Amino acid sequence: MTVIGIDLGTTNSACGYWTEDGPKLIPNRLGELLTPSVVGLDEAGAVIVGKAAKERLIDHSGSTVAAFKRLMGSDHKIMLNKKLFSAPELSALVLRSLKEDAEAFLGEPVTEAVISVPAYFDDNQRHATKLAGELAGLKVDRLINEPTAAAIAYGLHQKQEGTFLILDMGGGTFDVSILEFFDGVMEVHASAGDNFLGGEDFVEAMVDALLNELQIEKSSLDVRLLQTLYMQMESAKRRVSQMDTQEILLDFGGEKIRWSLTRDWFSRVATPLILRSKRPIERAMSDANLSPAQIDDIVLVGGSTRLALFRSTVGRIFGRLPSTHIDPDTVVALGAAVQAALLSKNSALDDMVLTDVCPYTLGTGVVNEDSPQQGLYFLPIIERNSTVPVSVVRRLATAADNQTELQLEIYQGENRLVKKNIFLGQLNIKIPKAPRGKEEIDVRYTYDMNGLLEVDVTVVSQNKTYSKLIQRNPGVMSEKEKEASLKKMAALKFHPRESEVNRALIAKGERLYEASLGDKREKIAAILSQFDAILDRQNVNEIKKAQLQVKELLESLDSEDWL
Repeated sequence: MTVIGIDLGTTNSACGYWTEDGPKLIPNRLGELLTPSVVGLDEAGAVIVGKAAKERLIDHSGSTVAAFKRLMGSDHKIMLNKKLFSAPELSALVLRSLKEDAEAFLGEPVTEAVISVPAYFDDNQRHATKLAGELAGLKVDRLINEPTAAAIAYGLHQKQEGTFLILDMGGGTFDVSILEFFDGVMEVHASAGDNFLGGEDFVEAMVDALLNELQIEKSSLDVRLLQTLYMQMESAKRRVSQMDTQEILLDFGGEKIRWSLTRDWFSRVATPLILRSKRPIERAMSDANLSPAQIDDIVLVGGSTRLALFRSTVGRIFGRLPSTHIDPDTVVALGAAVQAALLSKNSALDDMVLTDVCPYTLGTGVVNEDSPQQGLYFLPIIERNSTVPVSVVRRLATAADNQTELQLEIYQGENRLVKKNIFLGQLNIKIPKAPRGKEEIDVRYTYDMNGLLEVDVTVVSQNKTYSKLIQRNPGVMSEKEKEASLKKMAALKFHPRESEVNRALIAKGERLYEASLGDKREKIAAILSQFDAILDRQNVNEIKKAQLQVKELLESLDSEDWL
C-alpha cells in the first residue's frame, strides 16, 4: 500500500508519492498539482474544496474560508452557513480531497500519510495537524518539518553534499533551517521561525496602508468589497517584482478610484515585515555556530520567497543570491513523499538517514526566591535545536514545607519568565509531607521525530512515576469530541469528483462576470450560458471538449490573476 506525502499549506496544498524515478506529485481532479487550501459550503450545504471554493471567496465570503491553517492549535471556530468548524476539521476537508485524488490517481486505497508542518509549529499545532489527518481517514505516520522536507527533495535532486540554509516563507509562516547533507545523512543543525509571517501578512499590510492613504475605515467596508480589495492586493503583490507601476481600479461601493501601485510604495510597506524575517535567520545561524561563508547554498521554499525584495535582502545578508532553480511551491510535497518512502522501507532509500531538531526550548516553571520578580521562572529542560529524538531529566525539590501535591507546569518558549512563554499543560503529583527541599522529583521530557512531547515525573523517595503525553491543549479534541467530529464530517455532503471541474469553471465565470462591465460581461454571460446548455445535454464527450474551451476563454479574460 502506498504511503503518500502531503504538504498541507496555508495557501495551497499538494501531495506526492515515490516512484522508481524518484518522488512525483499527484494531480488533483482538475489535473493541477496545487489544490487551494480553501473550503466552502454551497447553497445546499454541500462541501466545496480547492479551486471551486477559492473562486467563491468574493461572492460567497460568508460560506467560504481560507488561511485557516493559521488557527491550528487554537480554540477558534469558524461559522460557515450556520455550521461551526474548527481549524483541524477544515484542514481535514482539504486532506480528504487530497486523499481522494491520490486514490483515484493510484487506483488503490490510501490510508497512511506523512504530513508536513512548519518547523516552528508548537506542540498544540502539531497535535491539531495529526488530528486533521485522523478526521480525514489517514493514519499520520510522521509529521515532517517543511524546511526539512524541502532539503530532502533538494539534496536528492542535486546529489551534492554540503551545508544548506532553507528559507521557507509560504502564506502564513516563515521557517529557517540549517541542514548538512553528507554520506547519505541529512542532519538538521538548527531551526528558527515566525509563525505569523507570510504572504497573508504582506497583503494585510498593503490593504491597511492603502486604506490609510485614502482615509477609509476598514470597518466601513462590507465583507464583499473588502474581500475584493484583498484579492486585488494579492494579485498586485505577485506582479510587483516584474512591474514598476500597476494601475488598479478600486471599487468602494459605487465610488471607483484608479490608483497606481509602485514598486517603491510596496517596498516601504513591506520593509518592516522583511526586517522581521532577518531575526530568525540570525538566530538559526547563531545556534548552528556558522558564518555566512560556511553556507554552501541557500534554498528558497514557499511562494512568498519569489518576492524580489525578499531575495535581495537575503542576497545582502549572505553576499550572494539564493538558488532559484527549484519550484518553491512543490518542493515540500516532494520531500514529504521521500519521507513517506523512507518510512515504507523503500529499498532505493535504505541508505539515507534523517535527523531533525526540536526548534524551541521546552521546560517548566520553578520558584526563585532570590529574585524580586513575581511569578515562576522558566527552567529549560530540552534546549532548542537539540537533535531529536531526545530525552532529558532534571532533578527538582519541593519549595514549601509539608507539601502534599506538586503541580508541574509545562511550557515552550525562550523567555526567562513562564508567563511570557506558551503553556502546554500540567501534571499533578502526590508527594509525602516533608520539610521544603527534602522531597525530590526527577522530571524527564522526551521529544520525538513527530514533535510530540511526553513528560515523566518520578517521586524519588517512592520511586513512583507519573506520565503525561501533551495532548489536552487548545484546539485538541478529547476522544468523545473526536467521535462527534467524525460523525459531523460523515454527515456532510460532498460533490462527486466528476463535477468538480464544472463547478470550478462556473464559479470562476461567475466571479469574472461580477468583476466585469460592458462587452466583457456580456461575453462571459454568453460563455456560461453555452456551457450550461452543454451540461444539461449530459453528453460526456461534449462536456469534456467544452471544459477545455471554457477554461481557455475564461483564462484569457481573467485580468486579475490571483491564482
